[in-house]
Amino acid sequence: MMNYLIGIDIGSTCAKTIVMDEDRRILRRLLQPTGWSSLDTAQAIQTQLSAEQIDLRRAAVVATGYGRVSVPYADQCVTEITCHAKGTCYIHGLQNLTVIDIGGQDTKIIRVEKGMVADFLMNDKCSAGTGRFLEIMSNTLAVRPEELCRLAARGGNASISSMCTVFAESEVISLIGRGEPRENIAFAVVDSIVQKVASQAGRMQMEQAGVCLTGGLCDFPYLCDSLAKALRCQVLANQDGRYAGAIGAALSAAAFVKRGD
Repeated sequence: MMNYLIGIDIGSTCAKTIVMDEDRRILRRLLQPTGWSSLDTAQAIQTQLSAEQIDLRRAAVVATGYGRVSVPYADQCVTEITCHAKGTCYIHGLQNLTVIDIGGQDTKIIRVEKGMVADFLMNDKCSAGTGRFLEIMSNTLAVRPEELCRLAARGGNASISSMCTVFAESEVISLIGRGEPRENIAFAVVDSIVQKVASQAGRMQMEQAGVCLTGGLCDFPYLCDSLAKALRCQVLANQDGRYAGAIGAALSAAAFVKRGD
């Protein structure tokens, strides 16, 4: 019978689950909102795995992310810094790289050398430059985040000066009141995120040949392209980028794989 490697990344907004076989091939990708209770989310993931015919008795499970301590069936909890590094190396097939993870509530810059974390910076004191910032501004403009990024690609000539989300939202409301085209406001929102992340990344010596974007925003090509221009280097993105933490957790689970009789 097959043994499974399972990585669970319970973030502040979304929970990601990866199921691998023992050869480290991805078998399942599960995604759901975290909700208000990480413990409820962990239980929902367990139910979903059972529905997918994944037997936890034949699985090694590692949890990571904001709610990692709320997964009672996990064999170990591992920090998201370590898991994002492992997962991004797996996704891009690189051992030397810089991870830019734009999460729901924080942004992490991780430098990886020879597959190991060499240095990292984390912005967890303010939601500016995060997915939450984009979500708030999208709600203010009455669009979805992906639509905001599409609008931004057609805009320009507008800016948001405040680095505080509350004051930035007030600036957006003022721009709306002045009749500024929505495309230009969307441009200003994305540019604000990009400049904040680029400023944070600039405080670290980066591996320019392998700058990789992870998190939910890696699905937005315009944001990725804008970040590449701000950093003056190529930024690699992959559809599995939002699962990087869960992939890294699944890879870490190999040390705990349970052998059958």
